[in-house]
Amino acid sequence: MPKMKTNRAAAKRFKKTGTGKIKRFKAYKSHILTKKTRKRKRNLRQSTIASVSDMNRLSIMLPY
Repeated sequence: MPKMKTNRAAAKRFKKTGTGKIKRFKAYKSHILTKKTRKRKRNLRQSTIASVSDMNRLSIMLPY
C-alpha cells in the first residue's frame, strides 16, 4: 500500500497540538487594516483551535 500524502497547502496553515487538536491562525489580518481597531488587530494575532466540524477534513489532509 502506498504512503499517504500530506496536503502541503494545509501543512503550511495548520499545526497539530500535543493533544491532537488542530491549531489555526485567524483571517482578516492582511490588508485594509486602517479601519480596524487596535484591539481587533491585536486579537487577530493570536492562534485558535479549528472548529470540530472541520477536524475530520483536516485530519485527512494532515495524516502525520
